Amino acid sequence: MTSSVTEARAALARDVEVTDDALTVNLQDGRSVAVPLGWYPRLQRATAAERADWRLIGRGEGIHWAAIDEDISVTHLLTGIASGESARSLTDWSQGRSPETSTR
Repeated sequence: MTSSVTEARAALARDVEVTDDALTVNLQDGRSVAVPLGWYPRLQRATAAERADWRLIGRGEGIHWAAIDEDISVTHLLTGIASGESARSLTDWSQGRSPETSTR
């Protein structure tokens, strides 16, 4: 009997788009994954400028938004894991935002 070994490679992000409704991440292997923006309350409450100001981390293993202190892993996106932030943490974060950015 023969068997083949399939080598798993980490999915890595290439590009990110955030709309009012969804977070879409295009992967280096050609796939795209889109999730409801409601999965990530900080992104949902962020301004368009804050949403657009992202950078890849870990060679594309995750995405970081400095202005809103948000990190999202590609693995979590692919496995359907939404933000685990508590309501209290989100409230504290929201209250610490300036009036210009807390209008959402």
